[in-house]
Amino acid sequence: VDGKVRQVVRLTIGRMDELEASGQLARLLASGARHCEQMMLLSAMENEATTLSMRRFGAPLLFGRLWQESGIAAVFEELLAGRQFEFPVERAVFATVLHRIMVSGSDRACDKWLEDYDIPGTEELGLHHLYRAMAWLGEELPDEEQGDATPFAPRTVKDLVEERLFARRHDLFTDLSVVFMDTTSLYFEGAGGETLGARGHSKDYRPQLAQMILGVVIDQDGRPICTEMWPGNTADVSVLVPVIDRLRSRFGIGRVCVVADRGMISAATIAALEERGLEYVLGARERTDRIVREVVLADERPYTPLCLERAGGDETQLFIKEVKVAGKRYIVCRNEAVAIEEAETR
Repeated sequence: VDGKVRQVVRLTIGRMDELEASGQLARLLASGARHCEQMMLLSAMENEATTLSMRRFGAPLLFGRLWQESGIAAVFEELLAGRQFEFPVERAVFATVLHRIMVSGSDRACDKWLEDYDIPGTEELGLHHLYRAMAWLGEELPDEEQGDATPFAPRTVKDLVEERLFARRHDLFTDLSVVFMDTTSLYFEGAGGETLGARGHSKDYRPQLAQMILGVVIDQDGRPICTEMWPGNTADVSVLVPVIDRLRSRFGIGRVCVVADRGMISAATIAALEERGLEYVLGARERTDRIVREVVLADERPYTPLCLERAGGDETQLFIKEVKVAGKRYIVCRNEAVAIEEAETR
């Protein structure tokens, strides 16, 4: 009033000590807290009779949408038609896939992990359901459907999933003229795995354990086409040609250009590719290939500078040149920054 602050008492509720002694203060505050969500939560946490739980739903929501839009759920529905499983196999597979995306681990770890996530349709799943779902994916197909099998492993339900997914996205303009394949080793402990488990060169430095070889094939857009599995003692150089033959048969690929690393090269592999009339881009063995060491690298023609832009905005300066020897085309690439770094570490 008149530019001055005046205090006005609208209501008195009594003496503080009397209100505390009678419990009326606590009841008054609790009554007001009903209109505040934060206070309701704190009150519930202090109440021993109330149990609060929290489950995550972000990842299941995001990857669940991708699972549906990519057609994976529909493919499982087709393959499971007529099968009398008493649990949702598709949900079990989705749960294990999501677990491997988020944290990775065994099916036993996935069973425990599911307790913290809200994934529709997985409420009644147990560990034995996850085991059975994985066993179904690895179930061998009848003999009449083994025509495209490699010498290393039979065709399974997993192959049908891959082929039907590819058929769903295949159209008039689908082109698999370039495919990329890489392999790694996966070791395991315990019993089982007699079909694929074998001791071989371990990339995980666990040579005392049985392992299997996993190969992944992707297209030029980075989308996975299929996976292949072989016994753990299979050499990389022996799998490239059988996989190519199988890819051409399974997915109806015509023209193929194979891009592979140095670990998949051998004279027999190159001869088999040329016999089939296939194009290829293979990494060359600098130290063990005499032609590369004595002819290609000794070529004195100048390099051509090439600057590549990286996704993060950085640039990589390369120097390249083409060398042709006996009808074969070699591309020599030099990275000065890497060369300096390697020279300093020697």
